[in-house]
Amino acid sequence: MQNYLTQRGDKIALLTPTFTPYIEIPELERYNFDVVHVQASGVGENGFHTWQYPDSELDKLKDPEIKVAFVVNPSNPPSSAMSTKTLNYIADIVKNHNPELMIITDDVYGTFINNFRSLMSVIPENTINVYSFSKYFGCTGWRLGTIAIYENNIFDKKIVALSDDRKKELHDRYATLTLEPEKIKFIDRLVADSRQVALNHTAGLSLPQQFQMMLFSAFCLLDTQDVYKTLTQSIIQKRLKLLWEGLEVPIIEDPMRAGYYSEIDIMVAAEHFYGNEFADWMKKNFEPVDVLFRLAEKTAIVLLNGGGFAGPEWSIRVSLANLPTDSYLILGKNVRKVIMEYLTSWENSKKQ
Repeated sequence: MQNYLTQRGDKIALLTPTFTPYIEIPELERYNFDVVHVQASGVGENGFHTWQYPDSELDKLKDPEIKVAFVVNPSNPPSSAMSTKTLNYIADIVKNHNPELMIITDDVYGTFINNFRSLMSVIPENTINVYSFSKYFGCTGWRLGTIAIYENNIFDKKIVALSDDRKKELHDRYATLTLEPEKIKFIDRLVADSRQVALNHTAGLSLPQQFQMMLFSAFCLLDTQDVYKTLTQSIIQKRLKLLWEGLEVPIIEDPMRAGYYSEIDIMVAAEHFYGNEFADWMKKNFEPVDVLFRLAEKTAIVLLNGGGFAGPEWSIRVSLANLPTDSYLILGKNVRKVIMEYLTSWENSKKQ
């Protein structure tokens, strides 16, 4: 916005479900963006979500009024990466329908999927890539991360194409940084504006943060056999299988599933196990968050509602990064137990 690539009230796209700040920030008065949701509504053979994006949803991105698309890939909370088909479909939309679409892709969970591909690999010119060290190294709160932009990018081109009045404003804004402010690349403007330009000398990460990130990076370079990566992936996948084993739902292998989180749609489970009549009765008699309160009250398990992430209202979000591995089998069994309680109440209501 500071460089006039977007303006207050612009139309943007959110690929959902997504991390909650991506939902909340556009609603702030400063931005007041017109938000279009592109929903990952794909369903697998067993009736459970695949969390992939149907072409009909992705087609929303063809609208040239959509200026920016915000992506979390692999997603949060479904924790599924975009398929190659989806990546190519979005790339085709950008090239043939909306060539000025700007994409911000948050790829923090990419390290949990083998052969992961980012949108930056298929449409680098239009993409800002965001990555955080926090999930891979378990350092949430340190705020260690990177932003990458392709050298020959649409952001710099759009700044060059601004009106003379806009260019004059930006010249004055960045004049304290260099004798030729108009030549400052967008990536460097991002750094400067992180401290509102005037404090550019303190922009970016602090020295302790830089040192910590250097150690993490050096560790990855030295681990040429990817021992740590293999270990973290195996732990996550084991916990995921135990969770769904407790739910008594066979988990279908999916190379696109990171497994850092799991989003369980209680309504899909209700229909899957006991039919539409039972599911309709639940919808009529309970609120979606009732499941969460029952889990907390009866099992001391506290989870989040998937609806808060712009996912299905009856879904619940489970993080597979926090608890001891064996706990996830217990967690899954308790979710199944709560569903059984609803079933008992439904069956009793039919007898009355």
